[in-house]
Amino acid sequence: MADDWEPSEALRDIAELDLDREQRRGYPEAVYCEGKTPEQVAVIAAAVGERGARTLFTRAAQGHVDAILAALPGASHDETARLVAWPPHPPEPTGGQVLVVAAGTSDLPVAREALLVAQHLGRSAELVVDVGVAGLHRILSRLDQLREARAIVVVAGMDGALPGVVAGLVAAPVIAVPTSVGYGAAFEGLAPLLTMLNSCAPGVAVVNIDNGYGAGHMAAQIAAPWDE
Repeated sequence: MADDWEPSEALRDIAELDLDREQRRGYPEAVYCEGKTPEQVAVIAAAVGERGARTLFTRAAQGHVDAILAALPGASHDETARLVAWPPHPPEPTGGQVLVVAAGTSDLPVAREALLVAQHLGRSAELVVDVGVAGLHRILSRLDQLREARAIVVVAGMDGALPGVVAGLVAAPVIAVPTSVGYGAAFEGLAPLLTMLNSCAPGVAVVNIDNGYGAGHMAAQIAAPWDE
């Protein structure tokens, strides 16, 4: 990336991109698309292409996706996670294994966001789906897989009980992600958030409601190679 690169006037009017973040921190820039117009995202994506910077676009609606792909042909788009990645392929994985566990199918959008973020930040990551506490045999049948992971992201709505169960079974740190999935008394994710914050199992850290990006990023940092 050239040091003499100058942002366009259109970019200067809306954003100051941290395009050197990967060199400085080891992890690339992320652009949160929700709340931005497709036109604004198009300008940002064009700058990303000019600078050649690895970038993740999160919470991308279809209008954002169309704008990004026009500026960055070949970028990968995951519709479920609402995430667009440039370049499209994750780097060769290093470090330890990240495991993302989704309590239910309804939690998949957040779980896939966490999975893809961990992968694009350079970790080997796998997804386990629909193993919530309504059928404990499902998570217990995954014990070997759980215990091989360096970091575990557990995504759950409703009562939010699964992270505490998992943390009681493994040595790895658990990153709990409450989702806005559930009936009225779940208060759009507040009920599982409070459950996770009050977990009696040690080793549980909690990110904000529906924050798959933050969970995947933290897991990637925990599972980084020992010499980083």
